[in-house]
Amino acid sequence: MTDSDALPAAHVRGGSGFRRATLALLAAGITTFMTLYCVQALLPALSTDLRLSPAAVSLTISVSTAAMAVAVVPLTVLSDAWSRTAMMSLSLSSAAVLGIASAFAPNFTTLLVIRALEGLALAGLQATAMSYLSEEVHPGSLGHAMGLYVAGNGIGGMAGRLIADGILEVTGSWRWALGGVGIVAAAAAVFFRMSVPPSVRFVRREPQARTLAAGITRALPDSGLLRLYVIGFMAMAAFVTVYNYLGFRLIAAPFELSQTAAGLLFVAYLAGSFSSTTAGRLVDRHGRGRVLWPALVTALAGLATMLVPNLVTVIVGLVVFTIGFFAAHAVASGWVAARSAAMGVQGSAVYLFLYYLGSAIGGSLGGLAYSSTAWHGITVYCGALLATALVSAVTLRHLRRPNPLRPAGGRATAAGTSTDKATAPN
Repeated sequence: MTDSDALPAAHVRGGSGFRRATLALLAAGITTFMTLYCVQALLPALSTDLRLSPAAVSLTISVSTAAMAVAVVPLTVLSDAWSRTAMMSLSLSSAAVLGIASAFAPNFTTLLVIRALEGLALAGLQATAMSYLSEEVHPGSLGHAMGLYVAGNGIGGMAGRLIADGILEVTGSWRWALGGVGIVAAAAAVFFRMSVPPSVRFVRREPQARTLAAGITRALPDSGLLRLYVIGFMAMAAFVTVYNYLGFRLIAAPFELSQTAAGLLFVAYLAGSFSSTTAGRLVDRHGRGRVLWPALVTALAGLATMLVPNLVTVIVGLVVFTIGFFAAHAVASGWVAARSAAMGVQGSAVYLFLYYLGSAIGGSLGGLAYSSTAWHGITVYCGALLATALVSAVTLRHLRRPNPLRPAGGRATAAGTSTDKATAPN
């Protein structure tokens, strides 16, 4: 009997364990993006109240995502030695407490410190969630489960912005808005703790820096993972840039929308939730190679459409852009998890590091593009990012399967010489 035979059966789509796991991770994804990006709806109010430039107030997002990027790799190792579910639960509850505390920040510097701590807290969830799903969910159902998790990101991003924007409209205070989002995040953390199934297939390992370094080192030479990292970094940088500065565009001429009306456009996030779950089902059916590059083309088409100075056209373009991004992220993140598991490397941790680093760096640089040439600058900047991601995606269509019997970059054996066709969910 092998070690895999001794483990309990993995959750399969349609079973009660699968439903509990996906609902819990859906709630976790909602909480993560709600906490991280609720500030996007408040950027114009923060800019006015604190007398800061759009690029400066966007640091409230960049510091959170940068802290998450830095912490996600070491916390991945800690989760291997502790408990998947305990780390995710602690992560969500800590972030909720810090979210409430941010409402009482006496100045902008303190607000940035608290936001950075929120990023550190949420890194515990991000470092663990994909590993939890890849361990507990059957490979044949993993694409759908990963799609639902990413869908939670989309719902959370929309909910955080709408909740914050609604509270801001009623109270006129960004502090009340941040506090309200923190309270909702606390309720979601409680739901997660009560719903998530235990990690019955989790095998505890002692945390070793040498093991982490070895896992990352083996992941870096793999050309497939490298291209997926590029996609995650570039796509996220473009996505955060668009949502960071769209509000500034819409409250200015020729649109001149109110803060509340501009905030309502964040409903477009809901389209991303549907697209990520759809992408997950398509992956299970057709393979990742045939889903990833069309998703990025869709995002590029939406970005180009938004350039037209017409409100209806901008809304349509935003929805299309959001659909493309979330589908691409769902496919890329699931691909990294599956390929890393086959190779026995820390690929998912590196992907998340670069994904959130793209949010931190890309969003800040996008502020310079907006300050320089307004929305035309944003379009050129984000278009270049997505085009780079698209080139990487196209070259993944004939990616070789990883050989679990050798380190990445080593000599292939007969078992590792096959090619991942577009139809193969590698």
